[in-house]
Amino acid sequence: MASIVGFHQHPSDTLRVGKGFSLAAVDPDATPGYSGNKADGEALLADLDGKLTEMQEKLFAESRFGGKKRILLVLQAMDTAGKGGIVNHVMATMDPQGVQFKAFKAPSEQEKSYDFLWRIEKEVPAAGMVGIFDRSHYEDVLIHRVHNWATPEEITRRYRAINEFEGRQADAGTRIVKVMLNISRDEQKSRLLARLDNPAKHWKYSSGDLKERAFWDDYMAAYQAAFDATSTAAAPWYVVPANKKWYARIAVQQLVMSALSDVRLEWPKAEFDVDIERELVARS
Repeated sequence: MASIVGFHQHPSDTLRVGKGFSLAAVDPDATPGYSGNKADGEALLADLDGKLTEMQEKLFAESRFGGKKRILLVLQAMDTAGKGGIVNHVMATMDPQGVQFKAFKAPSEQEKSYDFLWRIEKEVPAAGMVGIFDRSHYEDVLIHRVHNWATPEEITRRYRAINEFEGRQADAGTRIVKVMLNISRDEQKSRLLARLDNPAKHWKYSSGDLKERAFWDDYMAAYQAAFDATSTAAAPWYVVPANKKWYARIAVQQLVMSALSDVRLEWPKAEFDVDIERELVARS
């Protein structure tokens, strides 16, 4: 049996947004830290599913006995970048009772009447949960900056509010993993055309995707500004090259597993005498 090809450099090191980071310098076709091919990546993904499942169960079990730890995975991307595939895979490997998923759409009229973080605060993961945001509070600095729906001063205020919000979450025991799936403009075009070529994918297509595509450069600048303002020690950003879907999936899997490892999980200790209970079971 062939050996499983792993990362020679961990995504938490190679993909993290740090000082001097330039989104324009990232190659969406690259596979940083990984020398294997698609088949290798898919084998690694499958090989580690069981470990990810066990770690999530341990997180959930801890919370049943007072544990306060939780994980929040934030996924941001241009349309067609593969957020749905990653969400489906991550959720498929986990016990549903330990997962909180929220896809944020355009805010309702009620939500618009409150500060932009109001609807976000209501969806943060509870203790023991893995929370997944498909889009997030970052829409309120990205699209608003691109379309000038908010003043520069308001955008700056929102950056500060986001950092404060994420800092509070971290203090409450939340390990935050913010991921931007980075595809190229040409790759997005190919994926949009593929949707149109497949009747089974027509429901995924929206003419709005094409309208936003016209602002590609503006969105890249908005992402860069958001990274500069909000990639913090408590809530770092990771930019994942996503032209190769298989690479994006194994990279995010590694980032989630790293987050679970960092919070140092332990199985709850039995509150009963195991030997006595084993004897009672044996006699039953």
